[in-house]
Amino acid sequence: MKAPSESLRGLTLSNESLAKYTSWRVGGNAERMYIPADRQDLQQFISGLAVDEPVFWLGLGSNLLIRDGGIRGTVINVRGKVKQMKLLDDTRVYVECGVPSAHVARFCSEHGLSGVEFLAGIPGTMGGALKMNAGAFGGETWNRVESVEMMPVGGKVTQKNADKFEVGYRTVKGVGNDCFLAVILKLSSNTNQAGQAKIKKLLAQRAATQPTNQPSCGSVFRNPANDFAARLIEATGLKGYSIGGAEVSQKHANFIVNTGNATAADIEQLIEYVQSEVASKQGVELHTEVCVIGDKQT
Repeated sequence: MKAPSESLRGLTLSNESLAKYTSWRVGGNAERMYIPADRQDLQQFISGLAVDEPVFWLGLGSNLLIRDGGIRGTVINVRGKVKQMKLLDDTRVYVECGVPSAHVARFCSEHGLSGVEFLAGIPGTMGGALKMNAGAFGGETWNRVESVEMMPVGGKVTQKNADKFEVGYRTVKGVGNDCFLAVILKLSSNTNQAGQAKIKKLLAQRAATQPTNQPSCGSVFRNPANDFAARLIEATGLKGYSIGGAEVSQKHANFIVNTGNATAADIEQLIEYVQSEVASKQGVELHTEVCVIGDKQT
């Protein structure tokens, strides 16, 4: 790990607790965290990293379980820092990775553009949405991607068209260790009122069906083909089941909530228990949608 350059304008933190940066409110410490001042500062920081330096990119910390032992190497926190968003023409929008997905939905709607209203219900940043092909209410991120800007270690930005990636349900192959720095979205024209009405409806549906008032990561498991993870979990009788401070939500069975004092270990054990029980009683293997990273506490 190299010492930070004196010309960098961002903030370097050592042994920073990650719990306050994740939507589950759990997780150990980051060996080092860098919060860039802006895109140019981020590029400078990345260009100064050793090639073998472990790097993890952090946005809003949703869809993420950081183990209690924390993360070795460098965590780069782009939340609210790499945040440019602008119209390129009548149907295309440029968005950097640190912009919250909900802001993208509102911006596009306000400019009479349709196709990403579902992003209003995604509790993460655009970078995270790109990495996992985030989706909700029938929409998926990559259905609207024209091209992306990538940043590898070294800091040299490259642009790639969407067809250079293999995209599936909650998966994107071809990324490697690079970061999604920005995206150009190709959208459809609509009225301002129609888009805002759709967003309002989607948010109301989300509030009615999901535990939005409790710390969670969003959906924990991917939906199996022709079925729903929540249905399988509920059919197994696991709604309300808890381990430590982690509980299968009584409002939506594909959510695990932190009832106040959960550890990452509690949540991970509950994830594994749900998988085991559903496999045993329903004959279906559930795969996680949430990304589990870091070291277990010893």
